[in-house]
Amino acid sequence: MSSADLTRFTAAETAAAIASREVSAVEVAQAHLERISSVDGAVHAFLHVDADGALAAAARVDAARAAGTALGPLAGVPLAMKDVIVTQGIPTTAGSRILEGWVPPYDATILTRLKGAGLVLLGKTNMDEFAMGSSTEHSAYGPTFNPWDLGRIPGGSGGGSAAAVAAYEAPLAVGTDTGGSIRQPASVTGTVGVKPTYGGVSRFGLIAFSSSLDQAGPCARTVLDAALLHEAMAGHDPADSTSIDAPVPPVVAAARSGDVAGLRVGVVRELSGEGYEPGVQQRFEEAVALLSDLGAKVVEVSCPHFAYALPAYYLIAPSEASSNLARFDSVRYGLRVDDDGVRSLEEVMSATRAAGFGAEVKRRIILGTYALSSGYYDAYYGQAQKVRTLITRDFAAAFEIADVLVSPASPGVAFPLGAKVDDPLAMYRQDLATIPSNLYGGPAMSLPMGLSEGLPVGLQVMAPTMRDDLLYQVAGALEAALHDRWGGNLLASVPELAA
Repeated sequence: MSSADLTRFTAAETAAAIASREVSAVEVAQAHLERISSVDGAVHAFLHVDADGALAAAARVDAARAAGTALGPLAGVPLAMKDVIVTQGIPTTAGSRILEGWVPPYDATILTRLKGAGLVLLGKTNMDEFAMGSSTEHSAYGPTFNPWDLGRIPGGSGGGSAAAVAAYEAPLAVGTDTGGSIRQPASVTGTVGVKPTYGGVSRFGLIAFSSSLDQAGPCARTVLDAALLHEAMAGHDPADSTSIDAPVPPVVAAARSGDVAGLRVGVVRELSGEGYEPGVQQRFEEAVALLSDLGAKVVEVSCPHFAYALPAYYLIAPSEASSNLARFDSVRYGLRVDDDGVRSLEEVMSATRAAGFGAEVKRRIILGTYALSSGYYDAYYGQAQKVRTLITRDFAAAFEIADVLVSPASPGVAFPLGAKVDDPLAMYRQDLATIPSNLYGGPAMSLPMGLSEGLPVGLQVMAPTMRDDLLYQVAGALEAALHDRWGGNLLASVPELAA
């Protein structure tokens, strides 16, 4: 079996091949490292590749299997990790110069669990600085390129993770989603991306952007692969005060069920039509019709306050960011600008932040600091939190008449690099459909629903809190039907890449 064949397997197929000893975990890791070496010069999905660590971890899996040790269902499967999640002994930058060269002394809970399950970490993926962006053009280390068209963006902020999966550099990746940073990249790269219920996956070791919104989740090429990764990384964590102490929803069983007969699917009136590209809207209507053909009951629902989600988000998230990013003070770790050695602490902090933070991060810190300032807190941050409550009530009302909600995951296909980078409002509008679920806290997923202009389009599925299994139930059934229609996975159409 060639290295190219090994990189084309799904995570489930890879795990099965390793478990049956058809291949070794070391051979699988080596194949993916070779793929990264071959194509990542063109894609730039990775900021750091830990080849020695990956091969050593894979060798441990092979040794454990040879010794008869019981292993997890994903043992030996390679994994990429968004660079906002801390990794012991491996640089973690959050895409920022202010953390350039920082090597954390501990692993995030997510990584501890995934290592314990036998997954093999390949390296850290590129991202918009501190997860602030929708195109991965705001990385301090240069943009990531969409494997479907290297002249286009891969989405953001987790474009590196999505691009690594789409380019067959890794079968699985972990991203984080604050306003759509897993789902929007999944939509424009033809991958599956899931934002679990807030608190369903530990945030311990996740460098905070907006603490009430941030949530880590899986990126994969199939719904089942995403479910397997979700199950491996989720669960209660005493180290995270926001972690939910409840069983992980049965996401793997739901992904395999393939049955939506009688399920009520709500089409959100406010999240389609005007503002969405015609090709996106057409694919969405086709996907909804297919769900109906599969036996789902399609109903229209109205969530009137979703129209205010974008402005509310851009008050809440920057406000929390302005507080969270205050820790980058040049004193304890990270960049320190102190040229003449006689500056005051305040001057050093100011110079460090001026040099270390990029333009988009500075913009959001300023917005958030203003929204929290004396005399403006109630008018801006306080009002935004009231809107958040109204959006939560919209979800509650919608879930009275529908089991899940659906919409396009993004208003359009991947746009050309540079097209919106100087227009913050145009960039922010890329998250129109994804932000409401973050404000609510419920789970949401993007899965491929076809092509428009030769580029991927994503369908968003949203569910009530702690009903993550419903996402996988709907997505698994729809994916199977679409694969029958397409003759296989949409990602088989990704152009061949070369460095």
